[in-house]
Amino acid sequence: MSKSKLKLALFILRFGIAFFFAIWALEKFVKPETTVAIWKAFYFVDALPMQAPYLIGAIQMAAVLLFFFGILKFWTYGLLMAMHLGSTVLSFDRIMDLYSGSNHLFVAAVPVLGALVALFILREEDTLFTFSGKIRGKLADN
Repeated sequence: MSKSKLKLALFILRFGIAFFFAIWALEKFVKPETTVAIWKAFYFVDALPMQAPYLIGAIQMAAVLLFFFGILKFWTYGLLMAMHLGSTVLSFDRIMDLYSGSNHLFVAAVPVLGALVALFILREEDTLFTFSGKIRGKLADN
């Protein structure tokens, strides 16, 4: 595969993952009560304050934007991968119980996790439409 095709493929992967995560981050602003319910059901937090989804959403959105623009790749790619791994592990029983209710939707977590792992492994090759090289160069100059 040519270098340009690889870079394009990695950008498409990064764009798709950023879009996927942005939806979850935005939901915390649009429907914060959903976040409270999710934290109660999956993260064993019974009394998440109603202000918390906004803070969590802001942190997630900042991470998604840094990820999308390829900034601090080791940390942002790794953070999204770790967050998604955690939520996938915590919903594993629903992934394994595919055909109860709408549990089959949880299976989407598995290929997303695979895409995140692949992108983390290939993060140095993922340079199309990123700012990482420009920022790294400026930091090295100072």
